Amino acid sequence: MKDRKQIGALAYSNDAESGLRVLLVTSRETGRWVIPKGWPMKSKLPHQAAAQEAFEEAGVEGHIAKKAAGTYRYPKTLRNGDVVSCRVKVYPMEVSKLASRWPEAQERRRQWFSTEDAAAAVVEPELARLLRSMTDLIRPAQPGALAAKAS
Repeated sequence: MKDRKQIGALAYSNDAESGLRVLLVTSRETGRWVIPKGWPMKSKLPHQAAAQEAFEEAGVEGHIAKKAAGTYRYPKTLRNGDVVSCRVKVYPMEVSKLASRWPEAQERRRQWFSTEDAAAAVVEPELARLLRSMTDLIRPAQPGALAAKAS
């Protein structure tokens, strides 16, 4: 079975006070912890589409990398009940703003996690590995980085 392609945003904050944290959201159907992700958009480059998904699903804005940090696979259940294999290209996004209102705020929860706790919270083993490798992908903490907590 050929993988369907998706894009995702790995939203993170890295400051001297809190250290490296990643933001996960709950999926609408099962409530499991995931990263914001979705289908590619014809009018946007992949990293731009990932940034849009991050805003729609988690209410975050920031600087998103143009190059993917990695990929992971997961089985997606479509609305018609079919299950397809999806391969998600993941783009790191340094969060600079948390919105108090966003399109899917009533459908999802968001929460900051340490990379290790995030890896333990997700179901997908390849995503967990990617989360654990975040410290190798992110520059050292900068003074004055985002310090707000997600609600």
